[in-house]
Amino acid sequence: MSEQKTLVLTGASRGIGHATVKRFGAEGWRVLTCSRQPFDPRCPWPGGEANHIQIDLGDPNKTIEAIETIRERVGGKVHALVNNAGISPKGPDGERLNTLTTDLRTWGQVFHVNFFSSVILARGLQAELTAAKGCIVNVTSIAGSRVHPFAGAAYSTSKAALAALTREMAHDFGPLGVRVNAIAPGEVETAILSPGTDQIVQRLPMQRLGQPREVADAIWFLCSEQASYISGAEIEVNGAQHV
Repeated sequence: MSEQKTLVLTGASRGIGHATVKRFGAEGWRVLTCSRQPFDPRCPWPGGEANHIQIDLGDPNKTIEAIETIRERVGGKVHALVNNAGISPKGPDGERLNTLTTDLRTWGQVFHVNFFSSVILARGLQAELTAAKGCIVNVTSIAGSRVHPFAGAAYSTSKAALAALTREMAHDFGPLGVRVNAIAPGEVETAILSPGTDQIVQRLPMQRLGQPREVADAIWFLCSEQASYISGAEIEVNGAQHV
């Protein structure tokens, strides 16, 4: 009997993260979920509560402390780390926060969750990823490469930084046998969408929103044997919005 593989996933409680749990669970993987929310008993996967770690990725000290908890839980091997957690704060009336209106503390919080936590987790789980000859997938965004009508400046620049980090990590982790890639979703039907998204959808070549499971499928592909020689790539999952 082959060993059960282990996925460590941040931002698991909804949207793309939720779909990723279901996708890997269907393939027989053990999924260790990390999010700032406590485990929701309504979640539909078996053993979910035992494999959940409540962690505030906006707090660097708590993120570093959580590494030991994760290492104890995974038992020596991590076959995939998916850095999916992300926050995109808005103004008091739901407006986009730009470079002129984003408070410095907000910049810091966004970068801790969207960027620094990925470095901390990858480095903290280096031995477990190496032992499994595993892989890392960073979830970036179309907003990382262009000004987006809804995504704020801190969110967008954190995702651009995460794309650059993916290249750096692919270079550094490659000799360890660990692949590192990113996926950049566009307009996906999740709770993070802003009012007015329907106007963007009309201009998309495919003229529809993406579904969370379609993004989860791309993550699955990058973590599978089919992607064994793909590293340092950022795959656009946006229905040709980027063209």
